[in-house]
Amino acid sequence: MKRTFDTGNAAITEAAIRSGCTLFAGYPITPATEIAENMSRRLPQVGGYYLQAEDENAALHICNGGSIGGLKAMTATSGPGFILFADAFGWAVSSEVPVVIVNSQRVGPVSGITGAPGQGEFYLSRYLTHGGNFETIVLAPSSVQEAYRLTVRAFYLAERFRTPVIVLADQMVTDGWETLELPETDAEFLAMGLEVVPRRIHPGPEFYPATDDIDIPPVVLGHNTGAACSDWTPTDRGHDTEDITWQHKHAWRLIHKILNHRDLIDEADQWFLDDAPEVILVAYGTPSRVVQSAVRAARSEGLPVGGIRPISLWPFQDHLFKRRAIYLVVELNWDGQLVREVQRAAADGSQVHFWGRCGELPTSGELLEDIKALLKHEPLVRDGWRTEKW
Repeated sequence: MKRTFDTGNAAITEAAIRSGCTLFAGYPITPATEIAENMSRRLPQVGGYYLQAEDENAALHICNGGSIGGLKAMTATSGPGFILFADAFGWAVSSEVPVVIVNSQRVGPVSGITGAPGQGEFYLSRYLTHGGNFETIVLAPSSVQEAYRLTVRAFYLAERFRTPVIVLADQMVTDGWETLELPETDAEFLAMGLEVVPRRIHPGPEFYPATDDIDIPPVVLGHNTGAACSDWTPTDRGHDTEDITWQHKHAWRLIHKILNHRDLIDEADQWFLDDAPEVILVAYGTPSRVVQSAVRAARSEGLPVGGIRPISLWPFQDHLFKRRAIYLVVELNWDGQLVREVQRAAADGSQVHFWGRCGELPTSGELLEDIKALLKHEPLVRDGWRTEKW
């Protein structure tokens, strides 16, 4: 095992290479630019290809084309570029193209502040393209080491489900420096619980079966299979159709191939939930690290507090919130996004509160004060623009 000190951007790069990625297309944008820089250096060393596109939409279309040509592909961006993926993302979803997309969130809206972390694309990662009738797989790392693990996992899931998989990070994860362990042998790789699915080629003739099956090889052009690929609703052989029956079948597959195999996707950390705590803190990504510290501090004072960190964000894990409790959702935004899903999923009789801030993390002390207020059933008071609370 190689032990080093590096950034989340470096971890993502090495994870992609180890997963068999041989194509990266992207456009520079802070805080994900170093992924492109690293890939431009590393891919030629493994016989791969790096392309800088004229914009983010073109970058993902290039990745889609490379994947349909048989290459494992990845792109990376931040919020302003992520929204430009919408058209190409729809192609990848509908044509069942395996591709990995990294989004390092920063403060918005629009260009915002390039060097400050944000969490503004929670819903965008679910509904990035038009038309609906699909599910997405979204993974959220909270550390440099986990950025490595979840990038490998993203390539694994992309191949098994024939779909784009999003790694939704934030600026503190991708730009942050931490200890990083990189496996140097296959045995070390497997010992970390990691796995790679090699690219295979669908032989045809039914390239888009109307089932919820996974582990079907993706469509790859140029191998005399007769494969077809289009963003129009396909028949099972990939031919464009205006027959609404095929639309029903295709949409059912795009939804249920994911929903019916959630055991391969769902992942979360849960802290101190065995004794039915009164207050449960919820967060993903970097804020979850502060939340964990606040939960442990509360426990050290004998307070009945627990915590939940969703690691896979979409499909949303409703089952995590079936306890009747007081939930406090912590996010790096002002408007509250994750909190809305918790509010929807929470058990009847629960209370759901929001703690939001842009560009900087809360302190565990601040969260501990609010925990004590909630346990006393005191209202959380809005503190001007500094800490927006519901």
